[in-house]
Amino acid sequence: MAAIHLSFLILLLPLAFPSAFAYETNPQPKKTQVVIEGMVYCQSCDNYGSWSLSKAKPIASAKVSVICKNQRGQVSYYKASETNGNGYFFAELQGFEMSHLLLEHPLQSCVVKLVESPLEGCNVLSNINYGLYGSPLRYEKKRFYRKDYDVVIYAAGPLAFRPAHCDAPNHY
Repeated sequence: MAAIHLSFLILLLPLAFPSAFAYETNPQPKKTQVVIEGMVYCQSCDNYGSWSLSKAKPIASAKVSVICKNQRGQVSYYKASETNGNGYFFAELQGFEMSHLLLEHPLQSCVVKLVESPLEGCNVLSNINYGLYGSPLRYEKKRFYRKDYDVVIYAAGPLAFRPAHCDAPNHY
Protein backbone atom coordinates (compact mmCIF):
# COMPACT_ATOMS: atom_id res chain seq x y z
CA MET A 1 0.00 0.00 0.00
CA ALA A 2 2.84 2.38 0.82
CA ALA A 3 4.35 1.68 -2.59
CA ILE A 4 1.12 2.75 -4.30
CA HIS A 5 1.03 6.01 -2.32
CA LEU A 6 4.68 6.74 -3.14
CA SER A 7 4.24 6.17 -6.88
CA PHE A 8 1.05 8.26 -6.81
CA LEU A 9 2.96 11.13 -5.12
CA ILE A 10 5.73 10.91 -7.70
CA LEU A 11 3.14 11.26 -10.46
CA LEU A 12 1.63 14.32 -8.76
CA LEU A 13 4.94 16.15 -8.18
CA PRO A 14 4.99 17.85 -11.63
CA LEU A 15 1.44 19.05 -11.04
CA ALA A 16 2.24 20.41 -7.59
CA PHE A 17 5.46 22.13 -8.69
CA PRO A 18 5.09 22.91 -12.40
CA SER A 19 7.79 25.59 -12.49
CA ALA A 20 10.42 23.14 -11.26
CA PHE A 21 9.73 20.79 -14.18
CA ALA A 22 8.86 23.26 -16.94
CA TYR A 23 12.28 24.68 -17.80
CA GLU A 24 15.67 23.29 -18.60
CA THR A 25 18.28 23.97 -15.97
CA ASN A 26 20.93 24.82 -18.62
CA PRO A 27 19.21 26.40 -21.63
CA GLN A 28 21.38 26.50 -24.74
CA PRO A 29 22.06 29.99 -26.13
CA LYS A 30 20.56 30.65 -29.56
CA LYS A 31 22.92 30.55 -32.51
CA THR A 32 23.33 33.72 -34.57
CA GLN A 33 23.65 33.52 -38.35
CA VAL A 34 25.61 36.40 -39.92
CA VAL A 35 24.58 37.61 -43.38
CA ILE A 36 26.06 40.37 -45.53
CA GLU A 37 24.05 42.03 -48.29
CA GLY A 38 24.73 44.65 -50.91
CA MET A 39 24.44 45.79 -54.51
CA VAL A 40 26.89 45.81 -57.43
CA TYR A 41 26.53 48.27 -60.31
CA CYS A 42 28.13 49.37 -63.55
CA GLN A 43 29.00 53.03 -63.10
CA SER A 44 27.95 55.33 -65.92
CA CYS A 45 30.72 56.97 -67.95
CA ASP A 46 29.02 60.28 -67.09
CA ASN A 47 30.33 59.84 -63.53
CA TYR A 48 33.80 58.50 -64.29
CA GLY A 49 36.30 59.61 -61.64
CA SER A 50 33.66 60.12 -58.93
CA TRP A 51 31.78 57.93 -56.47
CA SER A 52 28.43 58.86 -58.01
CA LEU A 53 26.14 56.02 -58.98
CA SER A 54 23.52 58.08 -60.78
CA LYS A 55 22.60 56.37 -64.06
CA ALA A 56 24.37 53.20 -62.83
CA LYS A 57 22.94 49.84 -63.85
CA PRO A 58 22.88 46.73 -61.62
CA ILE A 59 25.14 43.86 -62.68
CA ALA A 60 23.77 40.31 -62.61
CA SER A 61 26.22 37.48 -61.82
CA ALA A 62 28.95 39.81 -60.54
CA LYS A 63 31.25 38.28 -57.94
CA VAL A 64 32.27 39.81 -54.62
CA SER A 65 34.26 38.42 -51.73
CA VAL A 66 33.68 38.69 -48.00
CA ILE A 67 36.94 38.68 -46.07
CA CYS A 68 37.16 38.64 -42.28
CA LYS A 69 40.41 38.91 -40.34
CA ASN A 70 41.11 37.91 -36.77
CA GLN A 71 42.65 40.17 -34.14
CA ARG A 72 46.14 39.27 -35.44
CA GLY A 73 45.26 40.44 -38.98
CA GLN A 74 45.10 36.91 -40.38
CA VAL A 75 42.26 35.91 -42.69
CA SER A 76 39.84 33.94 -40.53
CA TYR A 77 36.95 33.70 -43.00
CA TYR A 78 36.56 34.01 -46.77
CA LYS A 79 33.49 33.61 -48.94
CA ALA A 80 32.80 34.46 -52.56
CA SER A 81 29.25 35.44 -53.44
CA GLU A 82 27.44 36.16 -56.68
CA THR A 83 24.78 38.77 -57.36
CA ASN A 84 21.30 37.82 -58.50
CA GLY A 85 19.58 39.17 -61.63
CA ASN A 86 19.06 42.54 -59.92
CA GLY A 87 22.68 43.03 -58.84
CA TYR A 88 21.92 42.09 -55.22
CA PHE A 89 24.05 39.72 -53.15
CA PHE A 90 23.09 37.96 -49.93
CA ALA A 91 26.10 36.17 -48.44
CA GLU A 92 25.35 33.83 -45.54
CA LEU A 93 28.54 33.41 -43.53
CA GLN A 94 28.15 29.73 -42.70
CA GLY A 95 30.78 28.71 -40.15
CA PHE A 96 31.81 32.27 -39.22
CA GLU A 97 33.12 32.32 -35.64
CA MET A 98 34.55 34.97 -33.35
CA SER A 99 37.15 34.29 -30.68
CA HIS A 100 37.04 37.92 -29.48
CA LEU A 101 33.60 39.57 -29.31
CA LEU A 102 34.80 43.10 -30.04
CA LEU A 103 37.88 42.76 -32.24
CA GLU A 104 36.47 39.98 -34.41
CA HIS A 105 32.91 41.29 -34.64
CA PRO A 106 31.82 41.49 -38.33
CA LEU A 107 31.57 45.29 -38.17
CA GLN A 108 35.23 45.41 -37.12
CA SER A 109 36.76 42.44 -38.91
CA CYS A 110 34.91 41.90 -42.22
CA VAL A 111 34.96 43.78 -45.54
CA VAL A 112 33.52 43.18 -49.01
CA LYS A 113 35.65 43.47 -52.15
CA LEU A 114 34.83 43.39 -55.84
CA VAL A 115 36.09 40.28 -57.63
CA GLU A 116 34.67 39.93 -61.13
CA SER A 117 32.10 41.37 -63.53
CA PRO A 118 30.60 39.23 -66.29
CA LEU A 119 30.16 42.30 -68.51
CA GLU A 120 32.93 42.81 -71.05
CA GLY A 121 31.97 46.46 -71.39
CA CYS A 122 32.00 47.09 -67.64
CA ASN A 123 34.62 45.02 -65.87
CA VAL A 124 37.19 47.45 -64.47
CA LEU A 125 37.30 47.51 -60.67
CA SER A 126 36.44 50.86 -59.09
CA ASN A 127 37.05 52.06 -55.57
CA ILE A 128 33.49 53.30 -55.03
CA ASN A 129 32.75 52.66 -51.35
CA TYR A 130 36.23 51.10 -51.07
CA GLY A 131 35.41 48.16 -53.35
CA LEU A 132 39.14 47.73 -54.12
CA TYR A 133 40.44 47.67 -50.57
CA GLY A 134 37.37 46.46 -48.74
CA SER A 135 34.03 48.10 -48.18
CA PRO A 136 33.30 48.33 -44.46
CA LEU A 137 30.05 46.92 -43.14
CA ARG A 138 27.24 48.80 -41.45
CA TYR A 139 24.37 47.62 -39.30
CA GLU A 140 20.99 48.82 -40.53
CA LYS A 141 18.90 47.17 -37.79
CA LYS A 142 17.92 44.20 -39.95
CA ARG A 143 17.41 41.15 -37.81
CA PHE A 144 15.18 38.08 -37.98
CA TYR A 145 14.27 35.97 -35.02
CA ARG A 146 13.78 32.25 -35.57
CA LYS A 147 12.92 29.51 -33.11
CA ASP A 148 16.42 27.99 -32.96
CA TYR A 149 18.58 30.88 -34.22
CA ASP A 150 18.69 34.59 -35.02
CA VAL A 151 19.79 36.15 -38.31
CA VAL A 152 21.71 39.44 -38.25
CA ILE A 153 22.14 41.21 -41.60
CA TYR A 154 24.94 43.70 -42.24
CA ALA A 155 25.18 45.85 -45.38
CA ALA A 156 28.13 46.76 -47.61
CA GLY A 157 28.56 49.05 -50.54
CA PRO A 158 26.99 49.77 -52.94
CA LEU A 159 29.96 48.71 -55.05
CA ALA A 160 30.61 49.31 -58.75
CA PHE A 161 32.66 48.29 -61.73
CA ARG A 162 33.24 50.82 -64.49
CA PRO A 163 33.68 50.66 -68.27
CA ALA A 164 37.25 50.30 -69.50
CA HIS A 165 36.86 53.10 -72.03
CA CYS A 166 34.89 56.27 -71.46
CA ASP A 167 35.07 59.37 -73.60
CA ALA A 168 36.86 62.22 -71.88
CA PRO A 169 34.36 64.59 -70.32
CA ASN A 170 34.04 67.98 -71.93
CA HIS A 171 34.65 70.72 -69.40
CA TYR A 172 33.96 74.14 -70.86
